[in-house]
Amino acid sequence: MPASPLGPACPSAGCPRSSPSPYCAPVLYAGLLLLGLAASSVRSNLTSFGADQVMDLGRDATRRFFNWFYWSINLGAVLSLLVVAFIQQNISFLLGYSIPVGCVGLAFFIFLFATPVFITKPPMGSQVSSMLKLALQNCCPQLWQRHSARDRQCARVLADERSPQPGASPQEDIANFQVLVKILPVMVTLVPYWMVYFQMQSTYVLQGLHLHIPNIFPANPANISVALRAQGSSYTIPEAWLLLANVVVVLILVPLKDRLIDPLLLRCKLLPSALQKMALGMFFGFTSVIVAGVLEMERLHYIHHNETVSQQIGEVLYNAAPLSIWWQIPQYLLIGISEIFASIPGLEFAYSEAPRSMQGAIMGIFFCLSGVGSLLGSSLVALLSLPGGWLHCPKDFGNINNCRMDLYFFLLAGIQAVTALLFVWIAGRYERASQGPASHSRFSRDRG
Repeated sequence: MPASPLGPACPSAGCPRSSPSPYCAPVLYAGLLLLGLAASSVRSNLTSFGADQVMDLGRDATRRFFNWFYWSINLGAVLSLLVVAFIQQNISFLLGYSIPVGCVGLAFFIFLFATPVFITKPPMGSQVSSMLKLALQNCCPQLWQRHSARDRQCARVLADERSPQPGASPQEDIANFQVLVKILPVMVTLVPYWMVYFQMQSTYVLQGLHLHIPNIFPANPANISVALRAQGSSYTIPEAWLLLANVVVVLILVPLKDRLIDPLLLRCKLLPSALQKMALGMFFGFTSVIVAGVLEMERLHYIHHNETVSQQIGEVLYNAAPLSIWWQIPQYLLIGISEIFASIPGLEFAYSEAPRSMQGAIMGIFFCLSGVGSLLGSSLVALLSLPGGWLHCPKDFGNINNCRMDLYFFLLAGIQAVTALLFVWIAGRYERASQGPASHSRFSRDRG
């Protein structure tokens, strides 16, 4: 590229000087922090709170609640991707941003006004500190002895000043800790599934950008990003629309599962347990990433033979394979089916098996581990992007035509297959242990 001659930014004395761009990083990161705190609080508590509203109607009502709860989440995702993303990219970002802000505010006030009709339970105090103390007592007994001796001295000093705190008794803390120890291995073995699942928001989208995207707006054959004008019909397809396939699959399959498949299996006494559904979801996730790898091999075959088409998405020009993006439908369909069988029963399992005083904490751990899976998947991509890695593309970052993303997909499939077998073994042990008389008495006490 030819070098541009150096010169003063403002050659004449009277020309207006451009003001420097404001440094927005603190505001951006503060907003992301607040969003993360809000999302973690809502996700870990709203799920168990909603299930409490139908708990007295039986286990089948709880199962159906999680089905429709997950369906409503994906309905919001469709409206966000289909409407909000289009308005933000083509009309006004501020207008599109104001829509979810207004919806959240409306939902907040509706929630406040409906508070008197909700079923609530009194606060039981935090169980996190009790679980950490018991874990320290079991893992590091010497450190625990020094810590407990210091606590006993403080307790004698502050005995008269301390007011009684609500919470579980030491015996209940021990029972809850034993339940937590049994639940955690089941939830941890779901982490590789989350690594596969979140590919639909990263590598699946990247793969789709390098496939031929048919033009759905005839007035704009090049898909060039042009602002929507009052008299014209020239506008761009939002990149976020590539995520719609999975969400639409969930919206279609959840009512089908709830109204047709589950009642049929229940009448035939063939309805699988939550753990069996989760294992089935892992299998569908495995097949999804295998299909994505096979499609990537075929896409690279066209690229290596210089059979490409140029397409502009937003402001970026992609050299895509002539394969239609509709070839991604099978992998999105399979990952959507896996979500129904792994994520929804996972929520049901975390709620039904957790002690009453720890349901919010167990739900928080469930969502935290899904974030760990996403982080591990991103870390694996970063590792493979180093020099010599399958995804190393130094000439054009984000261009996967010179990478071997198919091998990355097959690596994920191998990780998922191994951990799925481990999950089946752990889940089998868990179900056999849960069938004992001691487990039945403990769970009946926890449910009461």
